Order: sequence, then C-alpha cells, then structure tokens
Amino acid sequence: MISTIPKDAFSDFFPEKDIESYQFSMEYTAKFKPYNANVKRRGNSIMFSFSHKWKDISREIQIGLCQELYAKLFKVKKKSNNMDMYAHFMRSIHIAAPKIHSDPVLKESFERINDRFFAGMLDITNLKWGTDSTSKLGQYEYGSDMITISTIFQEGPVELLDYVMYHEMLHKKLKFHIRNGRSYHHPPEFKRQEALFPNSEQLEKELGRFARSKRRGSGLFRW
Repeated sequence: MISTIPKDAFSDFFPEKDIESYQFSMEYTAKFKPYNANVKRRGNSIMFSFSHKWKDISREIQIGLCQELYAKLFKVKKKSNNMDMYAHFMRSIHIAAPKIHSDPVLKESFERINDRFFAGMLDITNLKWGTDSTSKLGQYEYGSDMITISTIFQEGPVELLDYVMYHEMLHKKLKFHIRNGRSYHHPPEFKRQEALFPNSEQLEKELGRFARSKRRGSGLFRW
C-alpha cells in the first residue's frame, strides 16, 4: 500500500531506530512542480508531501526519494540501493517530459549555445520567460525539462542572455550527483565547463551590474 512507503523506507534506512516511536503520513499534491517533494517533522510525526507526478512512479523509486529526504531530515550520511534508483530516475526523467513551452528569442539563444558548445547534440528543452527577478536569473527544472529565464533579459544584451542560457544548459547536460544524502548541482566539473565560456569572469561581473541596474529601475541595462 502507498501509505506504507514512508514507514518501509524508514525501517530499511534506519534499522537501528524504534520505528514504533514515529508516526508517518504521505500526500500527493498538485501544488508542487513536477517531481518535487518535501518532508516535515513535528515531534515524532513525519509528514511527506510529493508532487502528484510521483503517483505513477514505482514504489522502489519513491522509497529512494523518502530516504533522500530522511538523510537530510536526520542529517546523516548514508546511501542505499533505492537512493541510487531515485537518482538514476531523476537524471533520466527529462527524456519523457513533454515539450510544450517555447519562445522564439529563447529558442534562438538555445540553438546558438547548442551549436557553439554542445555540437548541436543537446535535445531541446521547454523554454519560457519567468518573472522580472534580479536574483534568480535562470533555472533548470529536471522534472519538467524546463529552462526559465528572467524577463530582465528580454531587452538586455544578447551575450548576457546567452551566458545565462549556457549555465542552465550545463545543468541539463551534467545533471547532478548525490553524496551522503545531499544533491550537488555545481560540482567542480560544472564549474570547469562553465569557465570555458569566453570571458566568463568578465560576464559574471557584467551580470551583477546588469541585475543591480534593473533593481534600481534605471533601465540601463542567483542562479
């Protein structure tokens, strides 16, 4: 039964703990983005909330997700076969994500970067404009295979848009890795490849100035 997933994940992950001391609950919600999830603890009550997309995913992978969240909740460094299954699933889920969002400006940027840095081999993602955020300039969502770019770049320098796009495309290419219950999205290899973008250090500075100017509303010109 689905309701036994958090309990079974706990007993497999913490065989030394008294499982009868805890109460477990789990819900699927449409409030989360695809394949997001969280866990909360109040005393001995442990409550999981999963995106409704998880409903149709195998029990073993859901157990792995629970164990990832347990590792964070209890601040332990542990691994399990189920956690490996979960990580593999998340690295592959973009393949099945429907491509229903696009924008001509963002698509042109994606294709420029794809041709220049990825030999045109990176599959197209969902692409959309976000808000006019000056703190979150771009984001890649693994579950929906979506790159979202701040609208401040709609009338900004193309080289800055392309640099942000390159950063998010690297997330798609390199995915993430999990170690001791923690997900790492900017490991050394990511930073090494990011630095391959010409004038990356200068562009980082220009991005900061550009974002500050938008914050001040001059119109001059955290991911």
